[in-house]
Amino acid sequence: MPQSATKPFIDVLSGQRQTIPPMWMMRQAGRYLPEYREVRAKAGGFLDLCFNPELAAEVTLQPIRRFGFDAAIIFSDILVIPYALGREVRFEVGEGPRLEPLDDPAKVTTLAPRADLDKLQPVFEALRIVRGALDAKTALIGFCGAPWTVATYMVAGQGTPDQAPARMMAYRHPEAFSKIIDVLVQNSIAYLLAQLEAGANALQIFDTWAGVLPPAQFARWSIEPTRRIVEGVRAKVPDAKIIGFPRGAGAQLPAYVEATGVNAVSIDWTAEPAFIRERVQSKVAIQGNLDPLALISGGAALDRAVDDVLANFAQGRFIFNLGHGIQPETPIPHVEQMIKRVRG
Repeated sequence: MPQSATKPFIDVLSGQRQTIPPMWMMRQAGRYLPEYREVRAKAGGFLDLCFNPELAAEVTLQPIRRFGFDAAIIFSDILVIPYALGREVRFEVGEGPRLEPLDDPAKVTTLAPRADLDKLQPVFEALRIVRGALDAKTALIGFCGAPWTVATYMVAGQGTPDQAPARMMAYRHPEAFSKIIDVLVQNSIAYLLAQLEAGANALQIFDTWAGVLPPAQFARWSIEPTRRIVEGVRAKVPDAKIIGFPRGAGAQLPAYVEATGVNAVSIDWTAEPAFIRERVQSKVAIQGNLDPLALISGGAALDRAVDDVLANFAQGRFIFNLGHGIQPETPIPHVEQMIKRVRG
């Protein structure tokens, strides 16, 4: 039986609307689950968990066992590519990621052109384990960070509120910044292809910080690198199913969809529904876009928010998800309430 005939999530990415939209949640393997916290404590550091295939597979599968979502997403991080490029990457408790900053053109010359994908073998092994454990109806998603978003961390050496260090470098030293982007494009292609080979059924490209860019810069640093990645992956796997998530892109989504060739776009909770239906969902599938705070709120407010999302998008090709990752303080009964509401 062809793969798409058995997986509702893949069916939507292949162009077929489902009466009950398939669903999963960004960051569904995470701190809101007691079983995740238990494994996380056992693993040691965050990267230790990402690079332990058995434990990474276990936390990937936990939300599938508990909630029966239509897709699992491999437990990893967008910063494994800088790590495989030989950059120092560490996660400080309560502080987030720390990298050696590439904050001037001279430092950019130290960037290796090619990642050592052997360093990422644990991710591929985790994918193989999960693929073997999932039933035929549940899809497995591999992912990477979009070059712009990964570059923001590499330039600043950490997350910043407005990504000013990367934006400044892109203005002041566009050639040096282009080199970072080019290296990330080429290595993201290789990484995504290896994930497909290891058992991923679909891919998502997370451009978390796309929304801070003005239109011309968005076209140059978000759309164009993503287009090159999609093209590079499809040169080897022509029917690869790819979701883009340029968070905060708003009115620039139609241009993103048109240029990149993604099968679906994930939208955040600020997206204007009529605009998305008319200008975006008419071209590709939509994934989203429940506000994670509505999920924390629960009760009648959650029911109304879920109903709004369904009323806005469920008549077309649609995957139900959050507008960004689930928050650690989210009560599990609220997740159950949301699932019941979506699935009727």
